[in-house]
Amino acid sequence: MTTQITIRRPDDWHVHLRDGEMLKAVVGHTARQFARAIVMPNLTPPVVNVAAGLAYRDRIVSAVPAGMDFTPLMVFYLTDDADPAEIARGYEEGVFAACKLYPAHATTNSAHGVTDIRKLTGVLETMQRIGMPLLIHGEVTHREVDIFDREAVFIEQILAPLVRDYPALKIVLEHITTAEAADFVAESGPQIGATITPQHLIINRNAIFDGGIRPHAYCLPVAKRERHRLAVRKAAVSGSPKFFLGTDSAPHEIGRKESACGCAGIFNAPYALESYLQVFEEEGVLDRFEGFASEHGPRFYGLPLNEGTVTLQREEVSVPEKIVDGDITLVPFHAGETLRWRFIG
Repeated sequence: MTTQITIRRPDDWHVHLRDGEMLKAVVGHTARQFARAIVMPNLTPPVVNVAAGLAYRDRIVSAVPAGMDFTPLMVFYLTDDADPAEIARGYEEGVFAACKLYPAHATTNSAHGVTDIRKLTGVLETMQRIGMPLLIHGEVTHREVDIFDREAVFIEQILAPLVRDYPALKIVLEHITTAEAADFVAESGPQIGATITPQHLIINRNAIFDGGIRPHAYCLPVAKRERHRLAVRKAAVSGSPKFFLGTDSAPHEIGRKESACGCAGIFNAPYALESYLQVFEEEGVLDRFEGFASEHGPRFYGLPLNEGTVTLQREEVSVPEKIVDGDITLVPFHAGETLRWRFIG
């Protein structure tokens, strides 16, 4: 039995660090485990120009606890009137690593998102030309479409035509949750990749209704049926370079989760690697974990692999019911559970 595993230091290719006091409370959890992270731009107001990207990056760097080596990779938030020239300047100057497409009202702070992808023709042509990745929250937002079908409908109605019309555009379908998404990515060319969260490998939609409403199991895209969880899990552990780690860790203060209209998001950063590693162990493919966590992502983005390493040890870890930082109280993924691996650095 393997009792310890050491891998190249990984990166998180999708994380929400928020801003202000919440940023200060959560960034250390990500920086402790990951060398770099693609930081989501859905702030209030969102990151829609180079100046905002630089300012947010400075705030993140200032909030990282002393002694931690961490590089935030910034993302441009696409709107209907996004400026292709500003996007190109930000990418060429090394401010932005990618652009993020939120369909308007798809998730937290997405009200400024894109209402019609046809309005992005100039942006998409520019991104394809300069090799800048497009990161997609892949759900339609039409109220007549069942929430559990919105990812599959998006793939059929939006993503498939997008890939056809922009064959050289690098696209990451974020936090995939369905068999349709796993199959689409696997069957597409090398310019299409996907991030996978720990929660979508571990829970299905029953977790949201286990003995009552469970707000801390609610995220967007929402967890789906068991067959979809198994399909996403199969993709993650397959060894395919198209699939890589992206936690989508999305902290909300406990009062905003446990309310009459609770926010979507699962805060998984404190035990992210332990959570993922448990899945790979259960599937009998510990040898594929390093690729998923540390290699596939940077290779897709065209970035160098990290030089350092991290080690996890087989040792039971009790996940606390709550994590408190000053006035902020957060409930982590796996709260109250015991995990089989401990991150030791």
